[in-house]
Amino acid sequence: MNKPAIIKNISAHVRGKFEHEGTGHDWFHIERVWKMAKVLAKKETGADLFIVELGALLHDIADWKFHNGSLDAGPREAKRLLKKQHVPVMTIEKVSHIVKHVSYKGSHVRETMESLEGKIVQDADRLDAMGAIGIMRNFVYAGAHHISAHIPGLKPRVHKTFDQYKSHEAAATHHFYEKLLRLKDRMNTKTGKKIAAHRHAVMEIFLREFYDEWEGKK
Repeated sequence: MNKPAIIKNISAHVRGKFEHEGTGHDWFHIERVWKMAKVLAKKETGADLFIVELGALLHDIADWKFHNGSLDAGPREAKRLLKKQHVPVMTIEKVSHIVKHVSYKGSHVRETMESLEGKIVQDADRLDAMGAIGIMRNFVYAGAHHISAHIPGLKPRVHKTFDQYKSHEAAATHHFYEKLLRLKDRMNTKTGKKIAAHRHAVMEIFLREFYDEWEGKK
């Protein structure tokens, strides 16, 4: 099995599919997650870098947000692509498990990511939803889906189920409280937690400034 060639082929396919995506889930998001996942993997003893790279490259291959809420579309497409590259069945199963369980599904919904490789990819993906990049992506997604930037007086919701989370869209500012500010406490790796602490603080600073400007205080 030629691992470098497989990574090259998969990355080329993903880039071709997502390069002009306009919701913040584009190729550059995937590339950043890929790079961060490799950084985290080097810090975590025992991680299989090949599985980490494939999981990162394919983590958004058919995201439930763009496939009628289906959690099976992503793993199914990942399996199809990896079979075409003659990847061993065991590796395909590990990667597809990452793809299925990587995403955030609500305030009170806990994911069942089992492998170290999956936890690394999950951390990398969540870090890209935080900090300056996360702020940018949040408002890009909102604009692409005609979601208001802010609705004064409307309180964020606590989602107890995945169905509640995927069917609820209020305002971009609500997304900070419903997801982004919760990610710091859901990181898996030591390095991921350290980076998340900084990016969390960046979002808190932004929100304080945002509300002051909204109210005309600055």
